[in-house]
Amino acid sequence: MSIPLLCESSRFSTILSSSSSSSNVYYMILLQDFIFSKEMGSRTVCIQRVAPPCFEASQVKIKTFRPFLVNTRSTRRRSNGVRCSSIADFIGGDLVKPDIGRWLQDVEEHKAIAIYTPHEGGYEGRYLNRLKMQGYYFLDLSARGLGDPETTLLKNYPVCPAHLGKQPIARWYYPPEVDYRLSALPPNAKGLVVWVLEAKVLSKSELQFLALLPSLRPNVRVIAECGNWRKFMWKPLAEIANLASQE
Repeated sequence: MSIPLLCESSRFSTILSSSSSSSNVYYMILLQDFIFSKEMGSRTVCIQRVAPPCFEASQVKIKTFRPFLVNTRSTRRRSNGVRCSSIADFIGGDLVKPDIGRWLQDVEEHKAIAIYTPHEGGYEGRYLNRLKMQGYYFLDLSARGLGDPETTLLKNYPVCPAHLGKQPIARWYYPPEVDYRLSALPPNAKGLVVWVLEAKVLSKSELQFLALLPSLRPNVRVIAECGNWRKFMWKPLAEIANLASQE
């Protein structure tokens, strides 16, 4: 139903009588917004911008608010996200797990262990503390600045300091890292653990030497961080360095 933008006042009563009851109420409200003009010599009605009542009030609510309704009773099944494989998934990774006894046995049996730690770090500290409680002392080394492992750990190795272009080139000698630490151990110490960080950058021959180091120095244990995994795990270093197959 359209409304004429310009209509005479005499015809307005005819429009009201011909419209429905709900429309009559609407047009009665529009009487407040009528502006009568006398410039044309007759009373004219100027209707402002008002939409005609083309549907009922119930239809207005449905068409206006239906797009904003939220269906809280959704029957769609939620997709399964993270699945727990075992009871170990419910235990925090920083807690001591029941594999500490097997860890201590493998260290004493194989004497050279390759470990794989999670990327976020911190899990290997629990196993380190258990070795420390057994009476071991630690030597922490980084594989990136280790150089030749045999020379650095068992022999006097040279170090050339930076001369900065103004000093003569010098060469200093340091004592072997392992033998020097073994000579400084207290009498009640159980042994020395050489903990090698970032051992994944070492070659096979360098890993083989680290696996044979406990046989050269009986009081030495070697722990090498050879990579990362989802949980803390370890293997014999001889197996990683392919020494077991050669034997």
